[in-house]
Amino acid sequence: MDRKAPRHLVNDINNTGQQEEQQEFLNSLEIVVLSIVLSIIIVMTVFGNLLVMVALCTDRHLRKKKTNYFIVSLAFADLLVALVVMPFAAIELTTGQWHYGELFCLVRTSLDVLLTTASILHLCCIALDRYYAICCQPLVYRHKMTPVRVAAMLSGCWLIPMFISFLPIMQSWNEIGIEDIIKERISQTGGFNNTSCIFLVNWPYALVCSAVAFYVPLVLMVLAYQRIYVTAMTHVRQIETLQRAGSAPTTGTDPVVTVRTSTSSDPLDHYRVRSTTGSSSSESASVGNSRMRIETKAAKTLAVIMGCFCLCWAPFFITNVVDPFINYSVPGQLWTAWLWLGYINSGLNPFLYAFLNRAFRRAFLVILCCGNEQYAQQRTRSLRHTQRPCSPASANGTSMALRLSFLPNRSYSDNGRTILRNEQESQDSLGAL
Repeated sequence: MDRKAPRHLVNDINNTGQQEEQQEFLNSLEIVVLSIVLSIIIVMTVFGNLLVMVALCTDRHLRKKKTNYFIVSLAFADLLVALVVMPFAAIELTTGQWHYGELFCLVRTSLDVLLTTASILHLCCIALDRYYAICCQPLVYRHKMTPVRVAAMLSGCWLIPMFISFLPIMQSWNEIGIEDIIKERISQTGGFNNTSCIFLVNWPYALVCSAVAFYVPLVLMVLAYQRIYVTAMTHVRQIETLQRAGSAPTTGTDPVVTVRTSTSSDPLDHYRVRSTTGSSSSESASVGNSRMRIETKAAKTLAVIMGCFCLCWAPFFITNVVDPFINYSVPGQLWTAWLWLGYINSGLNPFLYAFLNRAFRRAFLVILCCGNEQYAQQRTRSLRHTQRPCSPASANGTSMALRLSFLPNRSYSDNGRTILRNEQESQDSLGAL
């Protein structure tokens, strides 16, 4: 028994060593996979937002639209998130330590709050711009969205976050009343300057910050997009009424409203009148199905915009409000997951608000093809000469219903013909829809 004991001891030591090696290998593999995933997120965010900014600088047609200035400012905020905030968060997440000192921890945290809040406020301004363009008359939109007011809204998107980021964080207002909890967390991690960057907030700061950065913009976006959808469907029904009148059986020549699809950022009229002899029974039969498809596509488009925003940021801000009232018991891993989910929204914004815009897509093709406009011009010419009746066509990544909704509710009578004229201000509201 005495001779076997050392053998068992040696086997236990060997097994323990093998298990430690396997655990180290798994940990290393997890770090490698995590680093690759985070790097892809950062690179895609930088590429998408940088492409949006270059497109606006190189395409004069894009610079004419007021909405596009909100989009490019949004892209700039998201680009800074990817360049300034994400890399340090990724290093801390993969290494488990913070090596840059207490002061830079406060600066990084302040930049995090500033840039992510600015990104969310830009989304709110885009929604409000579309609301005024769609739900108001063109003269009202021109009065509301003057260059001075656009500049003021953009300035607010950058100045308002300063009051919930650098000002309270650098003054440590977020730590008032929870100093003991912060000291306990620091002692658990073994020190502040060389281990981790701890950021805890008291309940007044959590409520104010969450309201300004998320809940108020969320309410405004929901109300704006709800009104956009209702207005879009109202305009669709008006167009279908004209379509039925144009296809009704009468003697002689009947006016029929047709649609010209345009790909440029500053298109001409999308509607004209053509004369046909007789009636179109097939168009009348498809009115019900057309309305169903149009409403479905319009609802899906708005659902994608709001769904992505809520999915990315709602978990973080709900946790941010709840955590101070449950004695800061939310696990750190959950905080990290919600925070990176919010960062991903900065990578999705270029696709939702620019890549789905036909004018931006054309500019992207020119940039990626090194200035060769041959493909884009061919695409433009082919679509300009395509004319079809009012139907659930697709434009700018969504249904024709939303394009119709951007038209002012005006009709003109000219020798018995009904003409729907597309105003210039209505095109400004297309944005990313």
